[in-house]
Amino acid sequence: MARPPTAAQRRVIEDADPGTGRLRGTDAQLAALVRLGLAFRHPRPPHDHFLTPAGHRLREAEPEPAPAAPDPGGGVFAARAGGEEAPPGPSRAREVRDAWQGLMELRRMTNSDSATDRPCGWERTHLVRAAALALEAAGHQPENATAPGYRVRATPQPEAVAVYGPALQPYAATLEAAGWQCGEYTEARTRTRHLLASPRRV
Repeated sequence: MARPPTAAQRRVIEDADPGTGRLRGTDAQLAALVRLGLAFRHPRPPHDHFLTPAGHRLREAEPEPAPAAPDPGGGVFAARAGGEEAPPGPSRAREVRDAWQGLMELRRMTNSDSATDRPCGWERTHLVRAAALALEAAGHQPENATAPGYRVRATPQPEAVAVYGPALQPYAATLEAAGWQCGEYTEARTRTRHLLASPRRV
């Protein structure tokens, strides 16, 4: 690869179909990705463009531009998905606010239409952290050893997380306002109610 792709080209790579690697973009963007060895043009009509193995690797190895804020321990900001033992320090509210503002800026910079009302590529590859940040930024409290609250967990389904807790409807309203789509389900074995939440694409 002669040079790294531009921000616009990276957005095209990021928005590729997760299953097939099919790309959507302008003719110039697609031609440039072909020249970079990150895409190829299918020889058969309709001559769609797809990611090459190098394109897939670039997409999967994309660095995490996660909204980061120093924590009291000197590390980086980590969303609370529920079940953490350590209670947040007094600066937690500021860190959450800064992280959410950083995420909105990341959406603006990386979504192809600069939209901030729907999740960006980083959120789609960090589903638990992204959903947990949306909930905590809206003022919901995560579950801990002494108090009930939300729990966000990964699921086998692509681009979906499960959200548990005592107040599913408020969680759903928060996530939907943040650009996620939610449905309420009952687990067959335990009869536990939970949300299944996925980042909205349009």
